[in-house]
Amino acid sequence: MDILLIHQNFPGQFKHLAPALVRAGHRVTALTCRVKEAQVWNGVRIVAYKVHGASTRDIHPWLADFETKVLRGQSCHAAAVALKARGYAPDVICAHHGWGESLFLKDAWPGARLGLYCELYHLATPDFTAFDPEFPPRDPATDALRLRLKNLNNRLHAEIMDAGLSPTRFQAGTYPDDVRARITVAHDGIDTAVVRPDPEARLAVSDQLTLTRDDEVVTFINRNLEPYRGYHVFMRALPDILRSRPRAHVVLLGGEDTSYGAKPPQGRTWKQIFLDEVRPRIADADWARVHFLGRVPYDRYLSMLQVSSVHVYLTYPFVLSWSLLESMAAECAILASDTAPVREAITDGETGVLTDFFDREALVERLGALLDDPARRADLGAAARRHVLDHYDLDTVCLPAQLAWVEGLAALDPRPPRD
Repeated sequence: MDILLIHQNFPGQFKHLAPALVRAGHRVTALTCRVKEAQVWNGVRIVAYKVHGASTRDIHPWLADFETKVLRGQSCHAAAVALKARGYAPDVICAHHGWGESLFLKDAWPGARLGLYCELYHLATPDFTAFDPEFPPRDPATDALRLRLKNLNNRLHAEIMDAGLSPTRFQAGTYPDDVRARITVAHDGIDTAVVRPDPEARLAVSDQLTLTRDDEVVTFINRNLEPYRGYHVFMRALPDILRSRPRAHVVLLGGEDTSYGAKPPQGRTWKQIFLDEVRPRIADADWARVHFLGRVPYDRYLSMLQVSSVHVYLTYPFVLSWSLLESMAAECAILASDTAPVREAITDGETGVLTDFFDREALVERLGALLDDPARRADLGAAARRHVLDHYDLDTVCLPAQLAWVEGLAALDPRPPRD
């Protein structure tokens, strides 16, 4: 079977699936703007395309996001037409449609089956738009209208999507019922042979200090340190954590950009804003036990999880982070926010401990209770890893489900493009 993969940041979520499709005997091509020249990666033929055009100056802000998707969709379509002229015709197209690249691919190949990686449908309910009262919608009176236009990309793709794939039930559940009925839930998968506990792990946090499992280590990870992932809540709890745990080292990992939600005021970062807010309440001797690592190589990230005594994970109702499941696979004792995507992975008191996202006092109290109870931490960590092995393991659970989904696409009657 000829399979075409579309992802702006290829391989992205297809990192494991693409080589597995090659091993299964399929001819796999990837079309992406991430590279500049054609190449081969793990048996996948990668074809480069370039995005043409630029955003219109002073365009209506509600349309700016969709315009970027149209530009990518048009450019990807031109590359598809060029491939078609050379005789290429995929049986199945699998795309992460979040950047709009697959908008017009059914126009190039109407007989192809289109499977979409359905990451999130933007909802205008208060649970999403007003979850954190500190960061309300920019204009509550029109926010639902703006989000409706933000979903144009999702809606147009829903017309031509033959089947969808979502990593969690929470994410699939954000889509309208008629789309949800075509979505299979299968996570990207956790490589538990790599992400595993290591009693001998060591994490150098400075030239003078290396942490091990013998230390009291509290860990916190964001791709970027920002409110959507609870950075502000954790930082405001930090003075009390340090005061109540005089032996604890707190290790934070994450960049200083913005992945989700509103950007910070011009010239500032969320990291610095909340650091500046709490720093006057922390003595210099205690501050020496706080370690910001920034972004690190994957092996150092794993070492961080492996030396963790308690891993804190906070998130808005949003896409679940890989880091939560990887911390579970590493047998971390986890203290996480009691929010919908987290409850799908963690059962309170069994595979972790849940706490109200906004309750800093409860966070400090439950963190202290876990740090004082090594036996409970060990039980929670072992149960967390078993849960990942049973439900999220790459080789035994997730990859077989993804392969079955892709191969099942070929049996569907393709939806034609609609005028």
